[in-house]
Amino acid sequence: MTPKLTVAICGGGVGGLACAVALAQYPDIQVDIYEAANMFAEVGAGVGVWPRAWKVVQALGLDHELAEVAVVAPDHHPKLSFNFRKGDQSEGHTFYQLYTPGGLVTVHRPEFQKILLRHLSPSTHTYTSKRLVSYSQPSRDVLRQQTVTLHFQDGTAATCDVLIGADGVKSATRAALVEELAQAAISAGRSDEAHSIRSTAQPRWSGLCAYRTTISAEALRSKMPTHTLLREPMAYFGHDSQLTAYPLLHGNIINVAAFRARYDLEGTQIEGPWVVDTTKEELTANFDGWEPEVQAVFQCITKVSRWAVHTTEPLPTFVFGRVALIGDAAHAAVPFQGAGAGQAIEDAYLLATLLGQPKTTSETLTDVLQIYDAVRRPYAQTVAETSRECGMLFTLNYPGLSSQDMQHGQTMDKLRTVAETLRRKWSWAWETTLDGDIERAVQMLEES
Repeated sequence: MTPKLTVAICGGGVGGLACAVALAQYPDIQVDIYEAANMFAEVGAGVGVWPRAWKVVQALGLDHELAEVAVVAPDHHPKLSFNFRKGDQSEGHTFYQLYTPGGLVTVHRPEFQKILLRHLSPSTHTYTSKRLVSYSQPSRDVLRQQTVTLHFQDGTAATCDVLIGADGVKSATRAALVEELAQAAISAGRSDEAHSIRSTAQPRWSGLCAYRTTISAEALRSKMPTHTLLREPMAYFGHDSQLTAYPLLHGNIINVAAFRARYDLEGTQIEGPWVVDTTKEELTANFDGWEPEVQAVFQCITKVSRWAVHTTEPLPTFVFGRVALIGDAAHAAVPFQGAGAGQAIEDAYLLATLLGQPKTTSETLTDVLQIYDAVRRPYAQTVAETSRECGMLFTLNYPGLSSQDMQHGQTMDKLRTVAETLRRKWSWAWETTLDGDIERAVQMLEES
């Protein structure tokens, strides 16, 4: 069978692979995956999947295998997703328990990737050591009949009908797409817009550093046999610092992410690499005086890395011509809603659904991508912004939550207000589904 479309996906992370799996149900679409690394290997330990994204996981046929490697299998009953605990003091106290329908499914990221790879179509071509440098596509007046050419760092090239950039926060696809947008603005006599458009190409530092590691549950049990983390996920709150931790691999290891916030430096440049190995002493210096539960976690650390958390500016569009962005390439956000992987999966599924429709052809492709952008971009960018707001709540950086406010006000009342605000901003993850957006996008295509 001659494929109606050849789809190139740059990036073999969760978003890129999920897109390939979603496209596997359409035998008339050829999928080629290009991964920059020399093998498919995920960076990081834990992935959280909320009910909204889990419904997409079910549609992809991944749910049974993921449930087998999850700490807690999902269902429709209310489950404890996080304990909220104020920890930046000698004696911590839990001030809220976040129960959600089905709870948060936590999965070891490499296991997630293995499952996705197993579900690729046999006809999917995968290529490693293929780092995209740029792409080229014809001008709009001939765009409906032409292909996109990909240019890789090793000097090779490839062609496709549509390019999907799933190449992360440092996306070369995004950089090239933004430059195309800027050039189009100049050609249309809107040179003043070009500078603001170009400013969205490069990632920006969020002002956050994340210290990431995993620890042995057995080691934690030996330090503190009654530690809450041995049973339940935890979010420890403090001024300008925060610790999130939860069990992985059937409870045998604990995923740990400790954050230090400098919101006064948000948007500035980080010199040097974004991810570096560092010392336990550097980490613990940011949590001096915190409660024994937190100190027990730190005592179990054998190695730790520091990540300068970067995000993307809101893009004016996720698409241009025959090119579309998904996941962090389109809308990298801070991780305080545990939504990064889920949002990438949603992007992938909606885009794949549109590409698989009978009305989608090489001639209609540019219009199809415009529908993806119109439906998906507003939602994804809203989630990115609420993730930022949630991060400020987790680190007690909201108005009325300073150390002085806490000393002179009703601390527990303020913390309960923080918790309720977090729940309200976060509720989209378990109270809504992607179904309505899928239906709307397909209807827009049918009516076009």
